[in-house]
Amino acid sequence: MDDTFFRVVHDIYARLDGPLHFRFFLQPAMAIFLAIRDGLRDDREGKPPFFWSLFTDPGHRRELMRDGWKSISKVFIIAVLLDVVYQIIVVRWFYPFETVLVAILLALVPYILVRGPVNRLRRGSQKRASPQRN
Repeated sequence: MDDTFFRVVHDIYARLDGPLHFRFFLQPAMAIFLAIRDGLRDDREGKPPFFWSLFTDPGHRRELMRDGWKSISKVFIIAVLLDVVYQIIVVRWFYPFETVLVAILLALVPYILVRGPVNRLRRGSQKRASPQRN
């Protein structure tokens, strides 16, 4: 088990250099762009912050997951495909767990971490911009 863990850590670290290393910048950037777009849309539609709602609103969890997956699925699939190509070129083997882990780190994590705060920041800036009337 320890050998597998160290191989996974080493292999992921090795991806930062060499062929296709640009994806470590491009894919999170695309995920962040989509998260900002969706966070602003959530604010316009009056929806609560995305990540927090996954835990606090079980009645809408399935809808939220479907909406989030619809937005990020293309970036996630591209992350999977590029990692498979990388593994075939460099490692000359295919490790599916590493592929899924890299795709999660490059696509899902940035999206989830940015979408909700964008909604909160936008909502907070609108409250300060329009003072309440008494």
